[in-house]
Amino acid sequence: MPTAIAVTSADLALPPQDERTMPAVVLAGLDRHPLDHALTELSDLIESHGHVVVVCSAATPEPVVRRLYTLRSLLESDRIALLRPELPPLGVAVLGRQLRQLASCDLSPGVLASAGRLLAHYIHAGAVLGSVARLDRVPVGLKAHAKSWVPGSQFAVLAHPEPQLVKVAPEVTLKGPEFPTWLLLAKGQLPGDWAAGLGTAWGAQGVRETALPAESRAWWGTGRVVEFCAHLDDLSVLYQLVASVRQSSCHWCGLDVIGDRCVFCSAAPPVHEPPAPRALEPRTPA
Repeated sequence: MPTAIAVTSADLALPPQDERTMPAVVLAGLDRHPLDHALTELSDLIESHGHVVVVCSAATPEPVVRRLYTLRSLLESDRIALLRPELPPLGVAVLGRQLRQLASCDLSPGVLASAGRLLAHYIHAGAVLGSVARLDRVPVGLKAHAKSWVPGSQFAVLAHPEPQLVKVAPEVTLKGPEFPTWLLLAKGQLPGDWAAGLGTAWGAQGVRETALPAESRAWWGTGRVVEFCAHLDDLSVLYQLVASVRQSSCHWCGLDVIGDRCVFCSAAPPVHEPPAPRALEPRTPA
């Protein structure tokens, strides 16, 4: 069976991108269920899939994260990888779906798990916010803080890969990807017109919509938010990116990995330098 890709809530399990996208395993309520129930659930998952990659965000409640580490410790297993990238919740959901796409390919568990760190480099994730007063994930100047108290003010924030913050205006945009992407929108309590316009400004191949993850409010510090994420969605491109990176064997658990650390046992390969993200070809102007 393919490596299982798990998420900690149902709203992080985006609909399949294509017919090859593997279904997500939703580990909901880990902090509410009895420990033995959660232990059995995760143990059965390992037995049926061999390896499990759990993708969660920095806004995932700490009791859930602590329970995951407790379960991993009790099972004494190096077959559970916990991936918690520095992405907003919608970006985490997109990354989880990309790994689900790749799970159907001939990638070993170690390579698939460590591919999450590589693919995160190509995700442009941000939001339109009605206030930045409680935003602590991106540097916010005093002027922006002051303007956020003005009724009707909106700000566009790019959290990844490079922080940007601008006041929303018709002629204003954010620096976006220099390669073809799709734009995914998740609307909260704000209109999504300006965010949808990024599809044109960034030359996106299309714009899709989904529900706003529950963790987005905590991550952005407000419920007045429209989250957006530009990402690669073509399986052949994703596979080419991962397969083109040099692999090494983890000296501790023996899995093939890419990058500077094994995601399953956290041991660093002793020989190779970590690979740099490969540049994609720029878009051809229309």
